[in-house]
Amino acid sequence: MDPKTLGLKYDKIAHWWHDQHFDSDYGMSQIGRAVSYCRNRGAALDVGCGGGGRVVRKLLSEGFEVTGIDVSAKMIEIAQENHPGVNFHTADICAWEPDKKYDFICAWDSIFHLPLEMQEPVVAKLCRLLDRDGILIYTFGDAERGGHESDWHDDKFYYSTIGISGNVKVIMQNGCECRHLELDQYPLNHAYVIVKKLK
Repeated sequence: MDPKTLGLKYDKIAHWWHDQHFDSDYGMSQIGRAVSYCRNRGAALDVGCGGGGRVVRKLLSEGFEVTGIDVSAKMIEIAQENHPGVNFHTADICAWEPDKKYDFICAWDSIFHLPLEMQEPVVAKLCRLLDRDGILIYTFGDAERGGHESDWHDDKFYYSTIGISGNVKVIMQNGCECRHLELDQYPLNHAYVIVKKLK
């Protein structure tokens, strides 16, 4: 699924998503764990930030200067209303090229929507976008390499994964190491990893 199509699908459910997630604690213990690894609290990037809310608030409270990107223009409108002092962009992480590096990057339940062929390049990009000692947390599917569609909100959404071994391989090839990896919703195929940039 191309990012433009994905953005339009999320445009249609943007207000529902915001109502469900703005004050949710979903993923917050995992993100808090990742933040605890940070030596530096400078620039932070939220990939697939949606309408903002809990993740952006957490990062701001930890002293980060936050940037958020999402493929849904409607989500970004909501995020700008919620956090007028934060820098948000309607953008596709596959093509977006920032002019700086980050001390912390979060991609919670976002890049698993990417086309299969973009999984490795985007994970490599996120690793490259980390400053030295920077921390990345992202989620992915613990399943065999491949892609599939699932029905959700009277629509079809695409998901893909390169699996645990594929993700760890890309992380190691891009100057990073895995500090924590967990199947946090077992028996569902949902995993998250905390990554540290070494150099």
